[in-house]
Amino acid sequence: MKRIGNLYERIISIDNLRLADEKARKGKLQSYGVRVHDRNREANILALHDTLKRRAFKNSEYSTFTIFEPKERLIFRLPYYPDRILHHAIMNVLEPIWVGVFTTDTYSCIKGRGIHGVMRGVKRAMKDNEKSRYCLKLDVRKFYPSIDHDILKTIIRRKIKCKDTLRLLDTIIDSAEGVPIGNYLSQYLANLFLTYFDHWIKEVKKIRYYFRYADDMVFLSDSKEELHGLLADIKSYLSSLNLSLKGNEQVFPIAYNREDKHGRGLDFVGFVFYRNQTLIRKGIKKTFCRKTAKLNRRNDLDAKAYKQEVCSWLGWAKYSDSKNLLKKTIKPKYYETCVLRH
Repeated sequence: MKRIGNLYERIISIDNLRLADEKARKGKLQSYGVRVHDRNREANILALHDTLKRRAFKNSEYSTFTIFEPKERLIFRLPYYPDRILHHAIMNVLEPIWVGVFTTDTYSCIKGRGIHGVMRGVKRAMKDNEKSRYCLKLDVRKFYPSIDHDILKTIIRRKIKCKDTLRLLDTIIDSAEGVPIGNYLSQYLANLFLTYFDHWIKEVKKIRYYFRYADDMVFLSDSKEELHGLLADIKSYLSSLNLSLKGNEQVFPIAYNREDKHGRGLDFVGFVFYRNQTLIRKGIKKTFCRKTAKLNRRNDLDAKAYKQEVCSWLGWAKYSDSKNLLKKTIKPKYYETCVLRH
């Protein structure tokens, strides 16, 4: 594999830092960090460039907080300036290099390969009734906190040889245990950590239908025996990365629909997939129903405001078989605006 050098000057160039600043601020114009940075915006960019030119960058201190939905996670937060701008500057240069290494089965935080991208892929695979009869679903135990720094650095060096870029990445990687959830750069580092596992699945194990969204993985096959054998090999491979599975992995037949008792649906990326039906995950549906129940009791909302309140759930419904759910939950006078014109 050809290793790439001469990247550092591109990363630290003033034009790239300005571009990174534009990208990093999208949707955050009113945030405290952006407003403080904007008081001396150009001077800050020049100062960051100078710090990087002198190879003197140090990672800022993290602040942390815990979220509990969809599950409990410790989130790490860096200041907007200089760290978030720098992360975007790095990815402006490295993203096309790393995405070029990823297999087409790698999803999450990649342009065109988000939740809806993997959803479409799973639905296409489900049409192959014979080759997707059985499913192996698994995920990694505490994936982000368990990423080994030495192994990650070795993986990065398989594609990049620019010493200054590697030194900068090492500084960021060593700033916290594992890979901190919340960093823009972390999403790509996590995908990179498993990318050669992805290649092994496709090129050595020859698995046709495989989907990975971060650390959630789905394998489809016409043979239960193949999937059980694959599971044993996966455990061995992941142990070489100092990773382990959660212990809830199972092999099961895919049902044709919700009424089919000879199998079950595949719960993955917020949907439950059947061969002839795609539904919203139960937890998301319950939250949506609670939200609409509250909104339906209000009389101070026009159709536009009502739609804004439920817009994110309408996105889930748009890509699933949720016509009956929407009819039952959306207030009738808003139904045309929310559903028929969505």
